Order: sequence, then structure tokens, then C-alpha cells
Amino acid sequence: MCKLKLNSQTVVFLVALTTLLLSTWAAASAAKPNIIVILADDLGYSDIAPYGSEINTPNLDQLAQQGLRFSRYYTTASCAPTRAMLLTGVDSHRAGVANIAEALTPAQSHSPFYRGTLNHNIVTIATLLKDAGYHTNMTGKWHLGYEDPSLMPSQRGFEQTVMMPFSGGDNWTQQAYIPNYRKTLWFENGKEITLPEDFYSSEFIVDKAIKQIEKHRGDKQPFFSYLAFQAVHIPVQAPREYTEKYLNTYQSGWSVLRDNREQAVKDLGLIAQDAPVKTMNTTLDWEGLSAEEKRFNSKRMAVYAGMVDAMDFHIGRLVEYLKAIGEYDNTVIIFTSDNGPEPSDPAVNAGFSLIREHMLGYTSDFETLGERYSWNTIGTSFASAAASPLGHYKFHSGEGGMRVPMIISGPILAEQLQGQISHSKAFVKDLAPTILTIAGTQHPGSEYKGKTIEPQTGKDLLPLLNGGTDTVYNDSDIIAYEIGGNAALIKGDYKITYNRGGQNDSLWHLYNIEQDPGETQAIEKQRPAVFSDLLSEYEIYTRQNGVLPVPEDYNQTVQAGRNGAVKRIKETLANNKGILSLLLLLTAMAIIFFKRRKT
Repeated sequence: MCKLKLNSQTVVFLVALTTLLLSTWAAASAAKPNIIVILADDLGYSDIAPYGSEINTPNLDQLAQQGLRFSRYYTTASCAPTRAMLLTGVDSHRAGVANIAEALTPAQSHSPFYRGTLNHNIVTIATLLKDAGYHTNMTGKWHLGYEDPSLMPSQRGFEQTVMMPFSGGDNWTQQAYIPNYRKTLWFENGKEITLPEDFYSSEFIVDKAIKQIEKHRGDKQPFFSYLAFQAVHIPVQAPREYTEKYLNTYQSGWSVLRDNREQAVKDLGLIAQDAPVKTMNTTLDWEGLSAEEKRFNSKRMAVYAGMVDAMDFHIGRLVEYLKAIGEYDNTVIIFTSDNGPEPSDPAVNAGFSLIREHMLGYTSDFETLGERYSWNTIGTSFASAAASPLGHYKFHSGEGGMRVPMIISGPILAEQLQGQISHSKAFVKDLAPTILTIAGTQHPGSEYKGKTIEPQTGKDLLPLLNGGTDTVYNDSDIIAYEIGGNAALIKGDYKITYNRGGQNDSLWHLYNIEQDPGETQAIEKQRPAVFSDLLSEYEIYTRQNGVLPVPEDYNQTVQAGRNGAVKRIKETLANNKGILSLLLLLTAMAIIFFKRRKT
């Protein structure tokens, strides 16, 4: 047996070398910034003060003053597809989430792009960050699959998770908010949990996020935390003390609010002062309402404002915690929304009222509006104001459905950019490669651990953040998306949109969104060559991403309601109980059906 003999000089050298390597590794690990992504739900373009809102958001104000605001950041116009792209950098179709699972049609179910859950040939940034030495945490709404345990965030790269799997949930209790679910489920690290009696969603999500970070504090590893708020998804709910701040704020109505926000957005420099703005044809005449209707509607918006205010307060608690443990200055914080404001107004639908009151256990009483067991929405008119000065809102491919706030702050941001506005285009797919670059790692391409995967197709925004460039998009780059038959494609200063049914004309239109972000003047006849080019680009996009058509009468909200009703009927019949609930459900469906036929 050969024995290795070491003299004293060799031992000293090896010890010194080992010490150097360990200290270098520790320094490199410590140099990696923590990364926090905060995702609001259905937050409109001008719903926070850094984007022109009257709502009090001092903590987001602080992030904006220390960070960079984006005036042209785009998402998809619906939640799960946005979340899929954010966490993967892959187009939502190729990720398996072409639409929310609740709204898929039977004809789409054969396609791997229309699962409503993340495909298994996708690698999340959580997985890659964990590989790179990060602790990975997730709290809040997931909506990317859970019934198969392999779809849960705890199996998609997140080390610690506290999550709600559905499209939305009650903010006070575990009651279901739509018939698709029997109750609002919550899971911690893959196991179902019961919520505390004093649960309020924004507070709970931040409480859990802080506990996750605290668990590994002091081990010198950086962390990635993903906080997905329920604010301000329906049901719109807020603690009374937050709602009361705004009881007198919205008494002049939605049109005045939209005008005020338009001017505030322009004064901030987010869009040009001379940019034209249109009034949506779904905006009702405020002055035509009765005094009681005005009182009720202004409180609906007051609850919405209170919900935003409460979210901001709890974000502030997280920021203060980071400062207290000495990690704030080494933490990159990204704040944004998954899509524009929610326009649905089931409160005025007689069929849904039956379901809401008798099956789901909600009321819409004025005195307790927004509180426990209360149902609240803001409807199309206030949704248009929440998206001001842009047109449209959630589900639609207009700017108000796709363009939302985004703030990025932290040590990677060039000092001269702090408090500034970037007018560069950016897309939700870009966040994944940007986050990986910030962490000092990258996506592996088309293969991961011997398995073929989808490559990322988003752009790295870091050159923009460190001041190396004004934009990462050139005139030939495109941003494209399709959900439920509504579609858009952006190239250079131009955008084509297609919005189906209802208040829309189901035709393609062309806009110059640099000059006309309000999409007031369609110019396809004046720019036929540009129009043809963008339509050709969209056809390529559909072929590359497996886009499937929807039926002529498809409506995403109606399809989701139909799917949920069918699911509940099957469950009721299988359990041989709940006949009264079944009769109520069938009655509600009949009311909805005949009302749709009449309109």
C-alpha cells in the first residue's frame, strides 16, 4: 500500500489553498443577491401610486423611487398563462397553459399545449435557482396544477411552499368563490392545511413568506421568494379599516376617476401628454344611476382600493423584515401584476346570484361589503378606470388587458436609473432569463439532466437594468399571445389586436401604440403593408405554438362557469346527495342560458 508523505511546507500550502477556495466560494455565494418576485392579481395599470393612482401605496412608492418603473411591460390577459411564462420563460402554449384549466373546451383537450397545467418538459426557474444554491420559496396563488402531486410547486423546484391552487379564492375563509370548487384548498409543502380563524390572504401570504426566509437565515445561502397575492382578484374583499379610507373617494364615479388617472399617468411621464384616449363602450352613464346605485358602486370601488392598500401595507412588512435582518440592500425585488383589471360583474347576473347566495354562501349587503362572507366586484366601468388611460381590461388583447405596472429595484440596478421610467418594451417571458442572469446562472437550453425540454424564448433585461442599453427589443422582435381566441402581436411601434364577441367586433385591427397607446384609431387601411406583415408574423406564431381555434360563441367566463357547473352536477349525482343544491344550480344555469339567448 502506497503512503503519501507530506512535508510541513506542503501541508501549509494545502491548508492555505483550501482556505482560499472556501473563502472564495463563500464570497461568491454571499455576492449573489436574494430575489423576490411579488405578483399582484388583476391589478390595473394605474392602480398604484407610482403609476398615477389615488390609492395610498407608500411601500410601492418607495420601491419605485429606489427602482425602475416600466411604462410598456406586457403580460397575457389571463392569470395562469402569465404565471407559466413568468416561471419558465417559455410561451404559455408550449408550457401547457394556453388558457386557464377552468375555461378549456373539450375540443382542445387532446393538445399537450392545452392542459391548463405546466407540462413536464418544462424546467422552472425555481428548479434552476435551487441548482445554483438558492433557497426557493413560494407563497400564495399557484394555479398551474395540483391534482397530480407532480404538478405542485413543491415538485417544480420550490423548497418551501404555502399555496392555493385555484384561479381564485376567498380572502377570509376557505369557502369556494365559484361553483368549480367545493372549498378553497390550501397546501403547505404538498400537504393540505386548514387556515387559521384570523386569516386574511395578504397578511397570511406575507407571514408565511417571512417564516420561510427566517428558517434558513444565517446559513449564507441566497433565497428566491415568489409571493403571489390574491389582491385584487374577485371576490374583492378588504378589512373594514382599509375600505373606510376610501368611502368618499369614488362618489364622482368611474368616468371622473378615469380622467383623473389619465392626467396623473401623463404627468408622471408614463405616456405622452398628447396621447389620445378612448372611452370604452362598456362604460355606463354614472349620472344615469340612482343615488342608491351611486352609493353602492362607489363603495365597491372603495373596497377595491382598500384591498390594494392592504396589500401594500403587508408588502411593507416584508420590506421592514428584510431591513431588520440586513438583507434589504442585497435583495432584488420585482413587483408586477398577472394581467389587467377584472371586468366581470356576476353581481348583476340573476343566475349567478342564485349560485352565489344559496350554494356559495355570499351576500352583497352594503354595510358589510368586502368583509367576511361578502361578495364584491367592480364591473366593467370601474375596471376601465383601473386600466386608465388604456383601453380594455382582463381577458382582452387591448393595452388595458396586457399592459400592467412593473417595478424592479435592488443592487443590480444602475444608480442613475433609480426612480426613473423605462420606456423599453418588456414581456412576462423576459423575467425568467433576467432572474437567472441576476443569480449568476442560465437556462440549460433544450436539455436538462438528459431529458429534452422546452428552451427559453424570453429576453434578458439585465443590460437594460445595469444601464448598458435603453432597450433589449429591436424593430424585428415580436411580442405575441393568444388566449381564448383573443390575440395580439406587437412589432416595433405597431400592434395588431383581435377581440371576440360582446362589445368587440371580432376583427383584426392595427394601431401605432407608440403614438396611440389608447388604441383609439385603427390604421390598417392607412398602413396595409405593416398590417399584412404583422398578420403574417401572427400566423407563424400560431404554427410554432400550436394555437387552436375556439368555437364562434366561445366566452371564457361562460365556459368556465359551464365547466364548473357540469363538474358539480357530476359530483352531486355521484354522491347521491345535495339534490336541493343541484336544483338551484340547474335553475341558475337555465337563467344564464335564456339570458344569453335573449341578448
